[in-house]
Amino acid sequence: MECYKDEATRAKEIAERMFAAKDTLGAKKFALKALNLFPALESISQLIATLDVYLSTENKTNGEADWYGVLGVDPLSDDDTIRKQYRKLALILHPDKNKSVGADGAFKLISEAWNLLSDKTKRAAYDHRRGKAPKVSTKFGGSSTRARPNGSYYFAKKTAPSSASTLKNISKDHTSSSTHKSKTNVFGLFVIDAKFRPGMLVMLTLKSYVRTVMRHL
Repeated sequence: MECYKDEATRAKEIAERMFAAKDTLGAKKFALKALNLFPALESISQLIATLDVYLSTENKTNGEADWYGVLGVDPLSDDDTIRKQYRKLALILHPDKNKSVGADGAFKLISEAWNLLSDKTKRAAYDHRRGKAPKVSTKFGGSSTRARPNGSYYFAKKTAPSSASTLKNISKDHTSSSTHKSKTNVFGLFVIDAKFRPGMLVMLTLKSYVRTVMRHL
């Protein structure tokens, strides 16, 4: 591996020149090449960490910088996770320990990200501007939610059917039931009783048959 050290050093120098020329993506490519050639190369890991911070600021969502990406955390991460990641990066990027090009600027960027994301109010407003506010559960009655500009939420319950609609449905059911009851068909001595025994033939005596016919005249 020692034979690759010189080549890795040249790749690192190219990465630093490309960063100075504001080609951060190209700089990251050569920095990774240097790391692959000779992982023990001095400060190469710190250079890559520095470049990652700058690349994250170039990612925009609705015009907002990706401060979660700057710290290398997920937007749904809790406060404790964000705090630990910030401290980890601060040790890597602090100018007193990191002599890579751009380390000072990268340290300022992670500090800015921490100041925003560690403040609940600022973080909620930032999430809202990005259009990715955390979703709130819609159970307990199926209420829907919408985020307010200040980070709080509207809760809208599903409305019950109106009383007019309910009365209309009851009336419809009653009419249908009445029609159903009247459908008593007479065939000779057999009657289809559609109310109590649909489809069954009930034999009636001649006397009952006459009474039934008279009722329907």
